[in-house]
Amino acid sequence: MARRPLVMGNWKLNGSKAFTKELIEGLKHELAGVTGCDVAIAPPVMYLAEAEAALANSQISLGAQNVDVNVKGAFTGDISTEMLKEFGAKYIIIGHSERRTYHQESDAFIAKKFAALKEAGLVPVLCIGESEEENEAGKTEEVCARQIDAVINALGVDAFNGAVIAYEPIWAIGTGKSATPAQAQAVHAFIRGHIAAKSQAVAEQVIIQYGGSVNDANAAELFTQPDIDGALVGGASLKAPAFAVIVKAAAAAKQ
Repeated sequence: MARRPLVMGNWKLNGSKAFTKELIEGLKHELAGVTGCDVAIAPPVMYLAEAEAALANSQISLGAQNVDVNVKGAFTGDISTEMLKEFGAKYIIIGHSERRTYHQESDAFIAKKFAALKEAGLVPVLCIGESEEENEAGKTEEVCARQIDAVINALGVDAFNGAVIAYEPIWAIGTGKSATPAQAQAVHAFIRGHIAAKSQAVAEQVIIQYGGSVNDANAAELFTQPDIDGALVGGASLKAPAFAVIVKAAAAAKQ
């Protein structure tokens, strides 16, 4: 069965009530009639209510940028799986390099978030990727394997059924640098192979997105690669026309 690509917009710390409504209206207009690609957006959690209302009767799914491992209790400032579900959020980003760096989130903690999302019936979007130093030291595969194995060792390889992996080389996030399509494909093929060593069936269905300065200019070439199943888009997801070009490129490449 062919994997259906997923293009997801990570708005990061951007937006307002008005911006959320306006961008979603723009996306609905730009993406009317586009098929063959799943689309999701992850606004700041503050704007999930506005986003849920604006997305009604559209093909665009709602996502979020983070979740806590606890469902309720004395955890000031945290957000639970059940709260996200109440707003109709489906795809939840975990393990983003910004969370790993600025909030010191460990592989083991991210695996617990993965488990919490699976238990709640939500889709984890697990971000993995290496820093510039690790890339230059030839450690790309080692880092990606370690970050995936944290989940496999805790939950088993079947946890990746119905899940998403986003390969985001840290040196390419927000820098304007992007891995070449061949570079990205090589890492994606390694990731799929690493999972296939435990289960071929799981490896064949897992969505592996590319993230890292994906834009309307470089998306089409990335999506021609066999193991690149869409993209996790940062800055370009804040502009409806640019994001729509990326979605249409994914839909066209995977037809």
